[in-house]
Amino acid sequence: MSEDLRRIMAIDDPYLLLSEITTRLADAQHEVTELARLRRRVVQDLHAQGMSYAQIAARAGLSRGRIHQIRHTGPAPEGAFLGRGAVTVATPLRRDGERGRTVVAVDDVRCGKRLEDLARSYGLDVATEHVPVSGGIDLDREGLVVVCGPRMSREMGEAYAQDPVLRWERAEDGPWTVRDRRTGTVYRSGQDSDPARPYDVGYLGRLPRPDGAGSLLAIAGIHTQGSLGVVRLLASDLGTLWEQVGNRRFSTLVGVEYDPDTSEPQAVELLCPLYRHDQETPA
Repeated sequence: MSEDLRRIMAIDDPYLLLSEITTRLADAQHEVTELARLRRRVVQDLHAQGMSYAQIAARAGLSRGRIHQIRHTGPAPEGAFLGRGAVTVATPLRRDGERGRTVVAVDDVRCGKRLEDLARSYGLDVATEHVPVSGGIDLDREGLVVVCGPRMSREMGEAYAQDPVLRWERAEDGPWTVRDRRTGTVYRSGQDSDPARPYDVGYLGRLPRPDGAGSLLAIAGIHTQGSLGVVRLLASDLGTLWEQVGNRRFSTLVGVEYDPDTSEPQAVELLCPLYRHDQETPA
């Protein structure tokens, strides 16, 4: 019996006991989910290295059938790309200048809901919140997925500034762009081009938290359609992204062709490599 369990069982106050048990059960479930995810990942990695299920079973002291079951059931390893155990999806509130009230953009709602559904499909618990109009958000927390660009939040602007390769910049004529400092290419939304076209650019990156104790997953479009395109990419290619960067810090850009009437992505593509930040020298 663990010391934590002994401590809980010694609590006399029934209400405190109920609260402690509920919290511990939630933590334990997160641990079980992540251990199952890690176990499946180990089996997949060993099999990918050329070992048969029978060989893995013999080395691990398990049956071949059990190894085969582990390989094909339980939470998929790539879910860890989004977080471990539980994630918080934060989307921005906006100010309606004409009516002077706080609103939520439809595209931001779609992004948030699709990220929630994606995370839950990988066995993760999901909480949601909004980045307030002031832009203030506590980034020093585990499991944060933030859909918000640098214009709307000083805290997120400072997080994006830690990216050693991709830099958010304002063009001379005003619109936001993203510069690839490795190639010198500047990416601009089709909405801000002449002639305008239904095309946007989205950013996806895992960036350091201000306290240096972890990372957060950042998503932003030059316009909202770019964010929707990033979420489409995550939903369709999360396994590939996980294989390439795992839980390391990285960033990339996504080109998004969208329906001008609905803003729904029609086609998405990577515009640059997945830049691993541990392999880059800050400019």
